[in-house]
Amino acid sequence: MAVPGAAEFIKRILEKEMPLVMLTNYPSQTGQDLANRFATAGIDVPDSAFYTSAMATADFLRRQEGKKAYVVGEGALIHELYKAGFTITDVNPDFVIVGETRSFNWEMMHKAAFFVANGARFIATNPDTHGRGFYPACGALCAGIEKISGRKPFYVGKPSPWIIRSALNKMQAHSEQTVIVGDNLRTDILAGFQAGLETILVLSGVSTLDDIDSLPFRPSWIYPSVAEIDIF
Repeated sequence: MAVPGAAEFIKRILEKEMPLVMLTNYPSQTGQDLANRFATAGIDVPDSAFYTSAMATADFLRRQEGKKAYVVGEGALIHELYKAGFTITDVNPDFVIVGETRSFNWEMMHKAAFFVANGARFIATNPDTHGRGFYPACGALCAGIEKISGRKPFYVGKPSPWIIRSALNKMQAHSEQTVIVGDNLRTDILAGFQAGLETILVLSGVSTLDDIDSLPFRPSWIYPSVAEIDIF
């Protein structure tokens, strides 16, 4: 169910022809999948506007040496890696790449930890440990691999500033001309803060006003929801 006023907010931005990226840590759906979900909720967004942590991970890996990867993840992530020229393999991979999957098992954890412990670079789409309903997410899958291998992953998704800079490249925009809108202080707002963007916290989702006092950074603006944002 869409936040009241969200459709009008997006429409206003698109009508003004302002560069827009819909940034998500969720790596298991394509831009078209997400556009269809939004359309079902009455929000029209072109699929090209979406930028997922799977897309960002593929863009990050394009800049690295090595093209063989052992992947713990599903179709959307694997599709992006194929587009980036990767071979998916469980034989001497250069990278272990972790996204999200409901088929995670003992064998996957063993292989991933073994490869990482033996020198494969450990890359993960996002640090979120769980979604709604406490379904395990990427960060939870990485925890076991990290414990066994003794090596931490590099998380591409929020709050890493890397995904913000990559999104700026996609938009052909500069940080000083860009604002990030989000409902989570520890991912959306922190990522924007670390990348030098102005930030807008909306109180219609994860974070509350009480959460602000517990953190060393603050959003540039705070609104009850996107329907109230009036700076554009």
